[in-house]
Amino acid sequence: MSISTPRATGPGGSVVTQDAAVPDETLLVIYARGDAEAARELTDRMLPRALSVATRVLGDRAEAEDVAQEAMLRLWRIAPDWQTGQAKVSTWLYRVTMNLCIDLQRKRRGGTVALDDAPDPADNAPSAAEQLVAKARSDALQDALAQLPDRQRQAVVLRHLEELANPEIAEILGVSVEAVESIVARGKRGLTAALNQRRDDLGYNHG
Repeated sequence: MSISTPRATGPGGSVVTQDAAVPDETLLVIYARGDAEAARELTDRMLPRALSVATRVLGDRAEAEDVAQEAMLRLWRIAPDWQTGQAKVSTWLYRVTMNLCIDLQRKRRGGTVALDDAPDPADNAPSAAEQLVAKARSDALQDALAQLPDRQRQAVVLRHLEELANPEIAEILGVSVEAVESIVARGKRGLTAALNQRRDDLGYNHG
């Protein structure tokens, strides 16, 4: 996927370098002042997160790319009005991404598409057979996620795949922390039940 960052230029050139120590919020504020390098750095950090969540929730890579790009565009639009300390940039982006996914799901009720994009193998990649097993397990996880109710799927993706804490998930989904705990627990049980039905053919022969 390719996405272009806003083409902004600031007096004196770029003031941001590829520095993980610079907070996301600071990068957003600097971008709003006219620094394109800040936008590129923030895109490198935020776009993979939005794409990962959207892909898992929607089960369709092309739609996920559209959602991730739209979420980033909305981030650029609100940058000039960003109020420092009001929220984490990542939390805001997750919430927008999730809302865009919900809108898409409402428009196309009735099915999801399994993931068909596997990462390119590294030089020390596993054997072809191992890659096939890994691909089958990834597809099985996506199929199992697709069987969950929307809110459970969203919560499970955020908690167990994105590894967010329950308070942040609560803020993203607009529910209480207690509700998140309950939703995640129900979603995890449903996911486990769906995957247990395919343990043998996925090579889970032990335990």
